[in-house]
Amino acid sequence: METEPVAGPEFARALATDGAFDHYAYPERPLVVVDARGVPDPLEPRSLDRLSTLPAVVVALGDGAAREAEWPDLVLDPGPGRAEALERVVATVASFPLASATLALLLRGAADRPVADGLVAESTAYGLLQGGPEFAAWRAGRTARRQDPTAGPVVLVERSGDELAVTLNRPHRRNALDSSMRDALVDALAIAALDPSVTVRLTGAGSSFCSGGDLDEFGSRSDPASAHLLRLARSPARSLAEVADRVVVHLHGDVVGSGIELAAFARRVVAAPDTRISLPEVRLGLVPGAGGTVSLPRRIGRRRTLFLALATESIDATTALDWGLVDALDDR
Repeated sequence: METEPVAGPEFARALATDGAFDHYAYPERPLVVVDARGVPDPLEPRSLDRLSTLPAVVVALGDGAAREAEWPDLVLDPGPGRAEALERVVATVASFPLASATLALLLRGAADRPVADGLVAESTAYGLLQGGPEFAAWRAGRTARRQDPTAGPVVLVERSGDELAVTLNRPHRRNALDSSMRDALVDALAIAALDPSVTVRLTGAGSSFCSGGDLDEFGSRSDPASAHLLRLARSPARSLAEVADRVVVHLHGDVVGSGIELAAFARRVVAAPDTRISLPEVRLGLVPGAGGTVSLPRRIGRRRTLFLALATESIDATTALDWGLVDALDDR
């Protein structure tokens, strides 16, 4: 895959003349590395419109000025860590070009979409990728484990006065979010939606808050179109967003994929020191599907969201606090 930086003026001219779609787009070039020097800021409106539909991850090599520009999907500053970060991005995009470019496209428009529109756009993209070759290859390479039934309810709900304590309760699966937990969480949050006086405290039982979606259910629906409509009908992301100003989430252990995507909707997120946060969906040939392209950019911006998905295995609690992904640390 071509990774030699494109000169800034050359890239700007290609956008201005519609040539970017011939030279800097999937499938020939799903990743475009641009020397940010010489790219006008701001780009003219027509160039920005074209960029919004350019199917590629656009990485700017620049400095503080590039960070303020609207056009790059990622900005890698000069310094000793830039080569390694770029190498990780290149490796991910080379292996999963469809998912990587789709995520970049989704995130470009995230700030302009209301929550509801963002959830529809995300679910549509997720469903398309479920029918794609990258996700098919991931599914073919793994064997589903035997499902061990959870002893007792998969979500515990306890009300004390005006506080609703909601606990994810599949500790033997590190609280992997399956369809039963999804539905139970939606039902629990409906209590708060019906009573404006209720606050919600969301936690997870066992060693981890939530290890993401249950991988044994990924792609198990009869077809992606039906799964898309079901995601919208039973959406814990929508339910959380509706009562977000009254929700505090406490994270610990592994917080993977849907775990952090849902938590990020809350008004306040508190993390234990052992918290490790990751966003691995691209490496399954997918994009975040539990509201992450809506919730995460609102907290940390689209570039750090994309960086978390493409360039890093995980971040610790201190980094999450520095980014604004969590609001406080708590070692109790």
